[in-house]
Amino acid sequence: MASKDVDDDEDFDELEEDDSEIVAGMGSLTLSPDEAGKRVTWEKEQSKLKSQLITVDSPDVRSWRKGNSLFFGLHNIAGVDISFVKGTQKACAMMVILTFPDLRVAHISKEIVEMTEPYIPGFLAFREVSFLMDRLEEIKGNNPHLMPQVIMVDGNGILHPRGLGLASHFGILCGIPCIGVAKNLFCVDGLQKSADFKEKISKLKKKGDSFDLKGDSGKLWGKAVRTSDDAVNPVYVSIGHKISLETATKLVIACSVKRIPEPTRKADLLSRQELRPKSNRKKQY
Repeated sequence: MASKDVDDDEDFDELEEDDSEIVAGMGSLTLSPDEAGKRVTWEKEQSKLKSQLITVDSPDVRSWRKGNSLFFGLHNIAGVDISFVKGTQKACAMMVILTFPDLRVAHISKEIVEMTEPYIPGFLAFREVSFLMDRLEEIKGNNPHLMPQVIMVDGNGILHPRGLGLASHFGILCGIPCIGVAKNLFCVDGLQKSADFKEKISKLKKKGDSFDLKGDSGKLWGKAVRTSDDAVNPVYVSIGHKISLETATKLVIACSVKRIPEPTRKADLLSRQELRPKSNRKKQY
């Protein structure tokens, strides 16, 4: 997940004010020789994984459709997030299963973990994905009827320097359709928050309005999407794996009450909750 502080987004007004020590996975940006070696190895692994990437609706996704409904057969959606305690390697890996279309929390799979891999920009998946796979295996073993049909990831999919962010990496490993949903724009291929870009945002007037994130190369990286009538800032949706951008965008909108879609919003809130002192916790669902 992209680095964040609790004050980054107005939708986190449920959080306690003392959450300043709970952040998402940033580390040192200066690479040691060992980290530089890992970067080379990981880049090769990303290239191998990218060859397996599917950017259209898979048969599973198409099977949800019935008549005019895109999501008639969709019942279980997962949201995932990992939150950290600043200055430590302690983190909470969280997967929340929501029922669809009512968006009720059906199951929470969580674990307090210690990070063992360094944070290297562009290679977040190598630090986090094993813990997300563990959450999925826990659900598969103990609650197989709640296995998600699609997973929303707090981060990016193909909106990534090498086209393989966490949502894509995770999707390829688990074989489940994945969607990247980021709160901040990942600047790649000339994408930036220029005056023109901000003007496009100002023209998003209501829930469901969007515009394409097209780079200087002409490549379509994702969409900026207004997910709530009350949300001024969009989220940035990108293909993860086994789902088209069009379907991913429609599903993100269908899962949104506030700015952040409920699957990743719940996962974020609950992962931070686990890292607070018990006396400061409150129910988030």
